[in-house]
Amino acid sequence: MNCKNNIATITDNRRLIPTDQLAAQLALRPQSIRKRYCQTGTYFSLRPVKLANGRLMWPADSIKQLAEAA
Repeated sequence: MNCKNNIATITDNRRLIPTDQLAAQLALRPQSIRKRYCQTGTYFSLRPVKLANGRLMWPADSIKQLAEAA
């Protein structure tokens, strides 16, 4: 399956997606995304929204942009 189309269909109806779902779409471990965020404050220019419980939620439109740039 094409990663760009996959992300588009999942994120069309959502404004934010959790780290686990972002990792699954990018074929990464969630900890890899969390580590990069912890070290640099971003994940390759994507900035998450940090919820009160500490979870990171990633903007769906930024994920589309990341997929298109790859």
